[in-house]
Amino acid sequence: MPTLVIRGGRIIDPAHQRDEFMDLTVVDGRIAAAGTVVDSPDEIIDATGLIVCPGLIDARVSLREPGFDEDETIESGTAAAVAGGFTTIGCMPDTEPVVDTRASAEFVTLQAERADNCRVVPLGAVTKQHAGEELAEMARLIDGGAVAFTDGKRPIANSEVMRRALQYAGMLNRAVLHHPQVPELVADGVMHDGFYSTKLGLRGMPAAAEEIMVRRDIALAELSGSRIHLMGVSSKNSVDEIRQAQQRGVAVTADVTPHHLALTDACLESFDANYKVDPPLRTREHIDALIDGLQDGTLDVICSDHQPYSQEKKDLEIDLVPFGIVGLETVIPICVETLIESGHLTWMQLISRLTTGPARLLGLESGTLSPGAVADVTLIDPSTEWTIDASEFRSRSRNTPFDGRKVRGRAVGTIVGGRRRY
Repeated sequence: MPTLVIRGGRIIDPAHQRDEFMDLTVVDGRIAAAGTVVDSPDEIIDATGLIVCPGLIDARVSLREPGFDEDETIESGTAAAVAGGFTTIGCMPDTEPVVDTRASAEFVTLQAERADNCRVVPLGAVTKQHAGEELAEMARLIDGGAVAFTDGKRPIANSEVMRRALQYAGMLNRAVLHHPQVPELVADGVMHDGFYSTKLGLRGMPAAAEEIMVRRDIALAELSGSRIHLMGVSSKNSVDEIRQAQQRGVAVTADVTPHHLALTDACLESFDANYKVDPPLRTREHIDALIDGLQDGTLDVICSDHQPYSQEKKDLEIDLVPFGIVGLETVIPICVETLIESGHLTWMQLISRLTTGPARLLGLESGTLSPGAVADVTLIDPSTEWTIDASEFRSRSRNTPFDGRKVRGRAVGTIVGGRRRY
């Protein structure tokens, strides 16, 4: 294992509220104690002007393999992850077959080891085949390496099924990640239900569809005493409900995506399918509430919601195009634009929502630069200016609304287990 010295960077470690300029030394794949001197290190990285932080963690990423390899594979998805600064990602179970057995969870881990880019932890399905009717074998999924449970973008509409899922997950000390949405209220919907959906003649998806399910999930989490994590929150009222529940002691957390902070439903005037996401882009009022939630810690996780689709799947009429964009390689610059440059968050706060927040959610020991911790490290150049070019993505898919956007800040080095991977 090579010895590595990262010299002269700004070390930001939210796990210990550490923000200082000093060297970071890696020995035998682990973070060495401050002041450790290594004679003739194998590699010296000049980190002058860079932020040196714990490896970023994305709690939920769709890698599509097996079943939809034309969109993404575990190899291409993890290559995109390290290019975006991520050292650990949670793999969604929305594949074919669904990750609802021990063998399917083990397949994900094995393929990630073969790719040898970043760490991949499987998320197991809550219900068999994502049908929302019968619980998957949760304990067996954990034996296969699953760290949490989710049915991906398929809401669990049956409240009794969700109640039992929370009870079982609670006994296993795991969280349930849920896409909070009432299916009947968004059926055949394309975008946020409001002024622009009426103007464009596109079927709307009301914020109430999310808010109703958020309230139900909070009630069931309070009833069961188990952990619920609400994925991709996008509504002002949802943030308010989550904040109040947390104040009552309910074990509820939630995440937000960068594109829901940077874009509004007005973008759909272009009829560009890359603006079609689920939950839909909403209005400035909702964005302001999401930012408030990030500031006060109500929302303690930021996720890319990486949803890759091949070009032929996106070259359809907008009402037929699948929801989702690729996001792993654009998280940092979009967060810099929407949260750092605007003064809404400090670098300490932003990195916390990309490290310690998702680490707590998934029960991981990573997300810190503590002495003895595994050396997962991300180097960020906060001031470099560049233009996003989807044709250069490491992801197999190119479906992003940010292609051609001039941005600032990007990952310039990703170290996994003491070895440079990007």
